Amino acid sequence: MPTKITVVFYSTYGTNHGIALHAAEVAREAGAEVRLRRCAETAPREVVDGQDAWREQLEDMQDIPEATPEDMEWADGYFISVPTRFGVPASQFRAFVDTLGPKWQSGALANKAITATTSAQNTHGGQETTLQSIYITAMHWGAIIVPPGYVDDIKFEDGGNPYGYSCQPGPLDETGKKSVAYQTKRLVDFAGKISG
Repeated sequence: MPTKITVVFYSTYGTNHGIALHAAEVAREAGAEVRLRRCAETAPREVVDGQDAWREQLEDMQDIPEATPEDMEWADGYFISVPTRFGVPASQFRAFVDTLGPKWQSGALANKAITATTSAQNTHGGQETTLQSIYITAMHWGAIIVPPGYVDDIKFEDGGNPYGYSCQPGPLDETGKKSVAYQTKRLVDFAGKISG
């Protein structure tokens, strides 16, 4: 049976959407069954509509289902990609996490592999603390954290964040693609071992 991976992302302007699309593609190529899911937009519509780029990004993602607690229970592993907001994950992701209480309480999120990526305007704008925050949440679930660490040379090319790929806003460049691919394959491998 193929390893099941849920790719959950939130994206305001497209950076984490691009990361999530690449991760989903790589996971499928690695033999996983994949669910690509986006966090629901929680900002007021008038705020979103007040920025053309934000509104257009939301419109571009309408074909992607919103994440549900069932998507998390279904999976053997999670690939999370969310932007940094003031040093922690964007509130849209946190709002989704807040819906997972019953799954967490029943143990349905335990023993699942998890890895995460992020973006921020500045390289020292909280990228590492954002990833650590996601992993602290995963510890409460009893999930198994699968960071990239420094076990592949790509980490010495991509900026060197051992907790997960992190970048500044914009399209995923070739180095980013290689880094996300490495992290995704590592997740699929460990999720398969854990569930197997």
